[in-house]
Amino acid sequence: MTKFGQGLFDTDQFDLRGKQSVRATFKLTRKAIDSLGLVALHMGIKQKSLFDHIIEDPSTLRELARQIQIQKFKKKIRIQKTYVLSRKTIDILEAISETHDLPRDALVEYSIMQLESVILAEKENHKTRKILFKEVVEHFDQGRKLFAKSLELLGDRDPFCRKLEKALLSYNKEKNDIASFLKKSKPLEDF
Repeated sequence: MTKFGQGLFDTDQFDLRGKQSVRATFKLTRKAIDSLGLVALHMGIKQKSLFDHIIEDPSTLRELARQIQIQKFKKKIRIQKTYVLSRKTIDILEAISETHDLPRDALVEYSIMQLESVILAEKENHKTRKILFKEVVEHFDQGRKLFAKSLELLGDRDPFCRKLEKALLSYNKEKNDIASFLKKSKPLEDF
């Protein structure tokens, strides 16, 4: 007879420990905090997943640690921000921080700064989205005019009118969702 749990899982306790979520507080610049939030929003992923992704590779983090200019880092104003991260990410951060005698906050800040190229590309896409959204609004207004015309000609009980109204209600919902997305993306304009 085997011991309880043997053979049931392919993972060991260290693999499971790495998947645990823990809270960690960092002092970061407003720009870093906004950057992380913007990229997560535009990629449609949770900040935790993005955070884990940009910090989980120890070799990349070590290379980044060699580039940190601690005097420049210390001059910037920082805000405390708490994130939920995997235990593995925290362990990697702490190990590299100790090895290179750097604050964890500096490693996190510089890791987030690597997202800048993604943000700049999203900033350009945001400009294009705003232009296209004006066309969406115009298209919706044309649909409303067509609906008014069809009501006049066919009446509100006509199946064509009811289907067109249903389509316009759906279109309006999606238009409002796009407007909300653009509003959440507004910080890109100041990046």
